[in-house]
Amino acid sequence: MPKIISTNMSPETGTAKVPAAQGVMLVQGQGVQGDAHAGRNPIRQVSLLAMESIERMKAKGADVAPGAFGENITTQGVDLPALPIGTRMRCGDTLLQVTKIGKTCHTRCAIFHQVGDCVMPREGIFVSVEQGGRIKPGDKIEFVEESE
Repeated sequence: MPKIISTNMSPETGTAKVPAAQGVMLVQGQGVQGDAHAGRNPIRQVSLLAMESIERMKAKGADVAPGAFGENITTQGVDLPALPIGTRMRCGDTLLQVTKIGKTCHTRCAIFHQVGDCVMPREGIFVSVEQGGRIKPGDKIEFVEESE
């Protein structure tokens, strides 16, 4: 069952995000309330990365945990980069839509320098917030049909 492992945010750009154990509020058309990236880019409102990706980086020797890659939502049980653009999913009270797979990494992050690789540019995805609400660790991820 796909689910949320961690919800993460940071008030500053360019830093690892800190897990918010009680969850975060997603604002329609903006992103994570209080996060430095909220409202900055309509295509990249909220970032997701799978725990499975983080575990692969740990196996390469990286000292990483949820939020280390700058992702807002750490998931488990779903192949994020395989989701087609436009895929819609319910997480907690929210409705999210996949807008971008991966990203260009203009500068090599600390994780890349640590182990010579970083998964976020290949395996991270971005979603827009179609319906806002609260999400928290343990919320299941459900995929919805276009007609909903």
